[in-house]
Amino acid sequence: MNAQPYLFFEGRAEEALAFYTKAFNTSVSALMRYSEAPDKPPPGMLPPGTDNKVMHASFKVGGTEVMLSDGMCSGKPSFNGFSLAVDTADEAAARRTFDALADGGQVTMPLGKTFWSPLFGMVTDRYGVGWMVMVAQQG
Repeated sequence: MNAQPYLFFEGRAEEALAFYTKAFNTSVSALMRYSEAPDKPPPGMLPPGTDNKVMHASFKVGGTEVMLSDGMCSGKPSFNGFSLAVDTADEAAARRTFDALADGGQVTMPLGKTFWSPLFGMVTDRYGVGWMVMVAQQG
């Protein structure tokens, strides 16, 4: 059994997907637009003009698949009450990842040494998603 994050960007998924694939130096694993779905959504479910919005997409962060969508295309994404934790191999990777996620976002805890990690920091990215970036504690 696995748990995987599924994020709803309510109209900004394609933009977010480009941001994250660059920030994590990864590629798009899957991308399907509403217009490509084998079954059309029920009438009135989505606002007009959403055919080219993202129905489902994914990318990998290490071994974890992060999935995302434009959801109901409401224009009001909300990412409250959680953060995604990313452990990196070393301090250089932590700094690069943290800085990429912080571009256009807000640092909530600058990178620094903690009792559980030689380098840890928290950032809310430009889309409102919280991230905790750390270097895994060595044995």
